[in-house]
Amino acid sequence: MRLCRPLHNRKNYLFAGSDAGGETLADAMTLIETAKLSGHDPQAYLADVLARINDHPINRIDDLLPWNWTNPVLAKAA
Repeated sequence: MRLCRPLHNRKNYLFAGSDAGGETLADAMTLIETAKLSGHDPQAYLADVLARINDHPINRIDDLLPWNWTNPVLAKAA
């Protein structure tokens, strides 16, 4: 564990623009880190979820969470 990382993040939050911007940034970083912890490429995860979320059934929204998500490109290859 690196101790200097939180200091860099604290400086990055200065450029969020507002409290709402900081909260949005925190939400995005949470999704990215959760995708990493689940073993996914965060860019592929976010691109797929953002492309599918508009037409995705609301009662199956849990399918898009990082720990339930499967990469459609890898699923087709298998």
